[in-house]
Amino acid sequence: MNKAIFYIMLGAALWGTIGWFVKNLYTYGFTPMEVVTLRAATTAIILVTYLLIISPQKLKLSRFSDVKYFIGTGIFSIILFNYCMFTTIDLSTIPIATALLYTAPAFVSIISFFLFKEAFTRKKLIALAGTLIGTCFVVGLIPLNLNAIPFQSILFGLGSGIGYALYSIFSKYALQKYTSLSITTFTFIVASLSLLPFFPYGEKLKLLMEPEVLLLAFGLGLFPTAIAYIVYTYGLNNTQASKASILSTIEPVVATLIGIFVFHEAFSFVQMIGMSLIIGAVILMQTKSKNRGSYVQI
Repeated sequence: MNKAIFYIMLGAALWGTIGWFVKNLYTYGFTPMEVVTLRAATTAIILVTYLLIISPQKLKLSRFSDVKYFIGTGIFSIILFNYCMFTTIDLSTIPIATALLYTAPAFVSIISFFLFKEAFTRKKLIALAGTLIGTCFVVGLIPLNLNAIPFQSILFGLGSGIGYALYSIFSKYALQKYTSLSITTFTFIVASLSLLPFFPYGEKLKLLMEPEVLLLAFGLGLFPTAIAYIVYTYGLNNTQASKASILSTIEPVVATLIGIFVFHEAFSFVQMIGMSLIIGAVILMQTKSKNRGSYVQI
């Protein structure tokens, strides 16, 4: 396994741990969007502090106009996909929201075809289908009566997939000028500055002073966010955006395993099939194509 693939999968695996932090913060009375704000703010604090100590020059923009990349990753990706995902959860269920979020690799593959001229190879198409179907199995979307899903939840769910996909797209442009660490830092600075004005300080400030809450908030900002995005973006620097997005679907597998072993959630045969499909797709994306010129026209 090459380093780029390892870093992408490590980042995705760390994303899969987010449920542990989020579920515990919910028990203290935080709403989903408040948790998103905590995640963005603590990540920004951690990364800015780290860079001020080891490499302050990485906190400088090459040109002010480059902020457009981080508006893309911070607002149109981080904030958009979280808002859409939590709205989908409110309108339907967490499994449906998660499954629709993981339409992201399809959007990345389509956008990358037009923007980066990344070939739609048969291998990529098979892996993409495997991850989409596998994710639906893992989160329980299949088998399900699709007529029972509100149309609005499908729209918001697809919106979360698009928002999630845009991180890979905007990061690919930003990587031409900035390191993965700088991109992650600027992304969460923009996201936190956009969210903090709307946080209910009067209601939740006292709660934030509790040591357990601070540990959970900064743990959320460090492991499934700061470290996860840094290693993912680093891996993206040496990998096609569409390939990276497919590899990142290892996240729901990790999230499912945490649910089984930490929260003692049920695990079905259907979920096992889904996990096998996702892992199989990840393995497929690591194999070298014998015929490099083979691709699917669309």
